[in-house]
Amino acid sequence: MSFGLKAGWVRLGRVSSMALLAGSSLCPLAPVFAAGGAHVVEDSEVEEPGRCHVDSWVSRQGGRDGGITLSPACTSKAMPDLEFSAAVQRNWGSSRDTLVGPGFKYNFMPEAQGVGLALAGSGAWSTRDGHFDNALLVVPLTLRLHEDVRVNLNAGWSYTHGRGRKEQAFLGAQVEYAVASDVSLMAEVFGRDGDPMGSQLGVRWTPGGGDVDVDLLYGRRLDGSTPRTVTLGVTFRY
Repeated sequence: MSFGLKAGWVRLGRVSSMALLAGSSLCPLAPVFAAGGAHVVEDSEVEEPGRCHVDSWVSRQGGRDGGITLSPACTSKAMPDLEFSAAVQRNWGSSRDTLVGPGFKYNFMPEAQGVGLALAGSGAWSTRDGHFDNALLVVPLTLRLHEDVRVNLNAGWSYTHGRGRKEQAFLGAQVEYAVASDVSLMAEVFGRDGDPMGSQLGVRWTPGGGDVDVDLLYGRRLDGSTPRTVTLGVTFRY
């Protein structure tokens, strides 16, 4: 799985593609797929047809816990509404593990039509324990409120192997604000049924409005319990 428009908001969605990978568990240190690095709340847009991007991010949860993620994603010209992605995430500390998994996003209605609508999903396999670790299926809705402001709303289903309640509903909301041609701000809240709500704030810098994004994110209770998480991410498009 984002956290001007075409050169700004679509870029904000790039990290979001892997927000799925982070969002599968609502934690950039647990299942793969953010926002990790990312924004947890997904937007409706896919990568530009014929192009790819690579999301990478490092997260720290205080103490000695942390993780690093690498996630490529592409949209082909033959299937311009469908984005395929994958991720590899290495966690250290108390959650020491390597997670791998695929993801997708299908855009039913582009944001340019006024309201963006998509279906996005992901899954992750634990190489340490040898079992299916987590999954997420979510419907992202994107609303343009102003030339520089948009809102992303999510509703869906999540599965996490290590929880008492393995299956839970997922809800999230995010506001994105372009404060300059190459700087954007993000604020989001999210949660799974029965868990405390989490939140995350972030800033994105796109030097020269080009093909590189640098993200700095600060989150609380991304997994429903961890007090603080700091994430530094870089996205390359080609």
